[in-house]
Amino acid sequence: MVSSSDILLDKTEHFEKMSFRNRYLVAGADGIITLSIPVADGRQQRKPMNEVRIDNKTNWQVQHWRTLVSVYNRSPYFEFYRTELETLFLKKFEFLCDFNQESINVLANLLRLKLEFQNTGSFIKHYPETVIDIRTAFRSNQYNLQPERFKPYHQTFEERTGFFPNLSMLDLLFAEGRNALSFLPDQQA
Repeated sequence: MVSSSDILLDKTEHFEKMSFRNRYLVAGADGIITLSIPVADGRQQRKPMNEVRIDNKTNWQVQHWRTLVSVYNRSPYFEFYRTELETLFLKKFEFLCDFNQESINVLANLLRLKLEFQNTGSFIKHYPETVIDIRTAFRSNQYNLQPERFKPYHQTFEERTGFFPNLSMLDLLFAEGRNALSFLPDQQA
């Protein structure tokens, strides 16, 4: 997104299980932690993303925030971004696409990025070759795909676990702050 001039968000694509549409990865002291946002009707979604509801019966947001505090409290930039991210994680959302959009907006704001988004309005199965379509590029069960593409940065538990590529943008943000932008242009899909 950082190196793109036009960004299309397809909120009409169908929810895909085992994707990063409702999950993200962070590095903990014992390895990778997968944090999943529970969705109503579970993994059996047969709906467009703009209709996928978050299951707010569990207190997933508090659990996610506590995990982030536990893992990143000692990272160089956690305290710098804590307030804005805590506000995001404690705000109630009804729809998954709304939480995802707000997450992107908060990260863009913290990194002082000017991103222009457009919604597609309707499902487009195949884009022209001039469009980089990343809807199927990242699956959570293949997170370690092509680790050599990633420029290493210091991670909180790296001395214990080694470097993990393909983690949530939060990992890079807490480790590098606004310098995170210098790592992004080389990370194209």
